[in-house]
Amino acid sequence: MVEFFEKGGIFMWPLLFCGIVGVGFIIERFISYTLARINLQKFMLELKQTIKEKGIDEGINYCKTNRSPVARILEVGLTTYKKVGPYRDPVEEAISNAGSVELAFLDRGLPVLAAITTIAPIIGFLGTVAGMINAFDAVALAGELKPTLVASGISEALITTATGLTIAAPMAAFHVYFTSRSNGYSRNMETVATDLITFLMEEKP
Repeated sequence: MVEFFEKGGIFMWPLLFCGIVGVGFIIERFISYTLARINLQKFMLELKQTIKEKGIDEGINYCKTNRSPVARILEVGLTTYKKVGPYRDPVEEAISNAGSVELAFLDRGLPVLAAITTIAPIIGFLGTVAGMINAFDAVALAGELKPTLVASGISEALITTATGLTIAAPMAAFHVYFTSRSNGYSRNMETVATDLITFLMEEKP
């Protein structure tokens, strides 16, 4: 691997940086989405039951026991309801603002993965062009066209392109995967927020 890296030349360093940053964000996103996992049906049933039996304060405390973004926006909604009473607009606005913050957290790192997906192949192609120039310069200095010299130069030049594409391909796949996960959480938050607001307006606990 070290020999392969050295053959790629100076452009292998930014590619290595892209790979390390991308892997770091992928690991971080996996951890974040794992912590955000929640059984929505069970959570909402238990939350409503808690509010009915013990009141809004206990409902807020129940939300605090869960680290999911869904629980956090519902906690904000219940806190607002406690302050203003059974008025839909302020509760909806508070939940919407909290939802925007949580969605920003869920989307964190996705622009970086998208950028790496684009930049890594470009750096790879740039390294290949630079390598091809060096290869033909070597031919010119040799004064004669040697197939082995040309083949060796082109082989080394193509290393950066191969590396760039190798980095970009999994980054693109993970970007699509995490985007779909984020969209799923967005839909879930909208669903449970509507459910909670309807419950509060009807039950007026």
